[in-house]
Amino acid sequence: MLPNIAKSSFAVFAVLIVLTAAALAKTEVARRAFGHTPEGTPVDLYSLKDGKLEVGIMTYGAIVVSLRVPDRKGKLDDVVLGCDSVEKYVAQTAHFGGIVGRYANRIAHGSFQLDGHTYSIPKNDGDNALHGGIVGFDKAVWEAKQIPGGVELTHVSKDGDQGFPGTLTAHVRYTLSGGALRIEYSATTDKDTVLNLTNHSYFNLAGQGNGEVLRHVLEIDASRMTPVDATLIPTGELKSVEGTPFDFRKPHEIGERINADDAQLHLGHGYDHNFVLDHPADKLSEAAEVYEPSSGRILRVLTTEPGVQLYTGNFLDGSITGKEGRVYKARYAFCLETQHFPDSPNHPKFPSTELKPGQKFHSVTVYEFTTGTR
Repeated sequence: MLPNIAKSSFAVFAVLIVLTAAALAKTEVARRAFGHTPEGTPVDLYSLKDGKLEVGIMTYGAIVVSLRVPDRKGKLDDVVLGCDSVEKYVAQTAHFGGIVGRYANRIAHGSFQLDGHTYSIPKNDGDNALHGGIVGFDKAVWEAKQIPGGVELTHVSKDGDQGFPGTLTAHVRYTLSGGALRIEYSATTDKDTVLNLTNHSYFNLAGQGNGEVLRHVLEIDASRMTPVDATLIPTGELKSVEGTPFDFRKPHEIGERINADDAQLHLGHGYDHNFVLDHPADKLSEAAEVYEPSSGRILRVLTTEPGVQLYTGNFLDGSITGKEGRVYKARYAFCLETQHFPDSPNHPKFPSTELKPGQKFHSVTVYEFTTGTR
């Protein structure tokens, strides 16, 4: 027989399982056809609703197509930038809402060494490779299946895909519950490789296409960042944010210091930098929080990743017409891309992004939405 303490613990654990299952059961999941790629591959859209949020996930790119969130008065607005059709997603190069990989962010000169071999990735960002090369994971059609509370998407990247070694099988599970969108990543490989996965959603908590995000108030739990060179490749330094426009340990409006006379801001044309999170590695902890004063929406980002890239849509130039005919201009959105550090394969002192056969990559990021005042 179980001791009383063990019985009590087991009972609590059982109750938690029941409550979790009940919460997930409340989420409605539906699938419908969303179009075809130019090659004729059918694309589906999965809709997730939990009574608070409404999320659309597309099999092309495992993209978050829409994310409808209530404001302080209960009015729903779509808070992520995107497109109205598969064809427009195929044509755009901003990576709206997609799962980017095999290596998110930049690899210097499109090259790295692993196990004594040099691997070359197609350069698609000047002299660098960005978000996995010319045809990254956000340009693939993923296999999908419904799961409790959400959808699981799977993509097999073959050995040599965009120059990366090893056949990699990646899974991304989107689940919705209690006003939070949870993204769980896992992957295995049959050969030593490198891996860095993230979601590249562009947020505007006032509503997609509804002006600049400069009045959004941001906090980031990071006392250091990785400064970059002129091509936005990390120098290798972990620099203190103390006394710089990168210190978001206390709340600041995004636009408060974005035009400051700072060398790093000049290089990025605003914020386009990786922050070194202060929380313990692999522990799901709060990384950032954003508050939008006109709507009262609050986005809380939790992750097991060691870094987060803040990008303020600096290269949006008005050439993309997004959902509902909205034109996307510079600083009309921000990204908080939870990740390992850019160019880690070329920086041995950075947290490793190597994945070996027999290992399983696992990572979790949560986007939690509430409302309030500040």
